[in-house]
Amino acid sequence: SQAELSAEMPYDSTAEFVAALEAAGDLKRVSAEADPVLEITEIADRQIKSGGPALLFERVKGHDVPLLINALGSQKRMCLALGVSSYEDIAARIRQLLNLEMPPTLMEKLKRLPPLMKLASIGPEVVSRGACKEVITREGATLDWIPALKCWPEDGGRYITTPQVYTKDLSGKRNVGMYRMQIFDRVTAGMHWHRHHDGAAHYREHAEAGKRMEAAVALGGDPILSYVATSPLPPGMDELLFAGFLRQKKVRLVKCETVDLEVPADADIVLEGYLEPGEVRREGPFGDHTGFYSLADDYPVFHLQCVTRQRNPIYSTTIVGPPPMEDLEMGKATERIFLPLIQMQLHEVVDLNMPAEGVFHNLVIVSIRKSYPLHARKVMHALWGMGQMMFAKAIVVVDEDVDVQNLSEVAWIVSSSIDPRRDVCFVDGPAEVLDHASPGFTIGSKMGIDATRKWKEEGFEREWPAVARMSGEVKALVDRRWKEYGFD
Repeated sequence: SQAELSAEMPYDSTAEFVAALEAAGDLKRVSAEADPVLEITEIADRQIKSGGPALLFERVKGHDVPLLINALGSQKRMCLALGVSSYEDIAARIRQLLNLEMPPTLMEKLKRLPPLMKLASIGPEVVSRGACKEVITREGATLDWIPALKCWPEDGGRYITTPQVYTKDLSGKRNVGMYRMQIFDRVTAGMHWHRHHDGAAHYREHAEAGKRMEAAVALGGDPILSYVATSPLPPGMDELLFAGFLRQKKVRLVKCETVDLEVPADADIVLEGYLEPGEVRREGPFGDHTGFYSLADDYPVFHLQCVTRQRNPIYSTTIVGPPPMEDLEMGKATERIFLPLIQMQLHEVVDLNMPAEGVFHNLVIVSIRKSYPLHARKVMHALWGMGQMMFAKAIVVVDEDVDVQNLSEVAWIVSSSIDPRRDVCFVDGPAEVLDHASPGFTIGSKMGIDATRKWKEEGFEREWPAVARMSGEVKALVDRRWKEYGFD
């Protein structure tokens, strides 16, 4: 039940989440030795694509630390991590907050106080100690003990794929993001910051000022922290405040040993270090979430100077590649959770689908309540202006009666309801760094498809036919008599 799920979370360590997965019958312990170079990827990929459970590799070749993968690779496990029965539970809480406009009477104001007070109590807090400090290594700290994966044959090396990277800008404002890290050697790693990322902006700011930038990388802990590191939050919103909102409990932080940053107290592993202004090194290739290798390029270098960890850490990781992968469910959770924020700005939006086949940013299907001519065009351009939605390569707009989650229905409606010359538009704009088909690096074109019913005001003079649907009365009649016809 939802109450039972809420009682189980938030989790104070990866081990607690592993125990919850095991209790739910959704964890497979792999006791046979497995190689982090390619072999674990192949095992995990087969399990992910067949709907298999989370995997805990207890004997990783050459390492003493167990490895957890596919922990969030299904809706059931994602909901278990979030402590809800469905994503709509969180979306409903967001809608409640968005509707907290100031009421006119004192009594109504008092009724609104509880959710506002709860929101005020979920910000992160710094505490004096945490499990991530059970073992502290300053002198001789290295990266080679971490069972990082080499995922695909042409990868440039072994990668930390689910790091929570903590940085601050020069004013002290924090950012938490997830950026892959290629391990170069025992003490350095590549920091794969795309130019559109906040972490990259922090680095540019430091580099322009000629200052070294400190960074801390947390691994493991409450799985919600890994999720929020990937979330497309509105500018200025603290990822850890959002984590507190999801957990319904504040995130406990501890100060790092060697850098002026705070990290989750219950992380399994913390890597502390710095990046020098202007220093870059060749990183990649890497088999990426698009299903293709992202090409080698120059990226900033993370220098390790301290490791803190739990006595018995679990290394959490993931693989990306040809979809579907574990990140499918993380993306679907984001789609459902952030839909209310889109609807707050675009009231006409009914539903949204970013299918795995479009690796989320390549294809967006949206249904709207069409109210005026060229309404679909307005929605396309508005979406392209919303944060990371700028990367949407193709936006398809359909009427409100189309189920955007049913790709078969969408394909039928789109293919039968558009005139290509009239209903397809092209615009130029920013492209995702990983878009290998764009004509230039991070610049390219977008396509909008208006598959809504056309109006006379839009220049359509013919009659638009209705969809052939059975009446509700006949459907109810057949439902009642189904067994009488001899069907089960």
